[in-house]
Amino acid sequence: MTIVEDSRRAAKKKLLFLPHAIRQMSRPERMITPQEVERVVMMGELVEDYPQDSRGHSCLLLGLGDADRAIHVVCSPKADYLAVITAYLPDNTQWSPDYRRRR
Repeated sequence: MTIVEDSRRAAKKKLLFLPHAIRQMSRPERMITPQEVERVVMMGELVEDYPQDSRGHSCLLLGLGDADRAIHVVCSPKADYLAVITAYLPDNTQWSPDYRRRR
């Protein structure tokens, strides 16, 4: 199973938003909803894979939120849940125009 498949399987059980994710999602200029994060996880595409992450194998996913805005989600699948590490709106100065490659 791939990291994306593992993430989707875990997300079907439960999403656990870590404190950092909640802080990033609730910033006034972002206001990313849990539903948008779930949509990115379930329908988004893999941008980066982090097999050696200290929090466990994790990945960066790209998908579309409300109003078709690009959202990045970093998550790590666990046996009983998907840990959402962070979620943010990718910055044009740090990412390629399609938000798939770092500058």
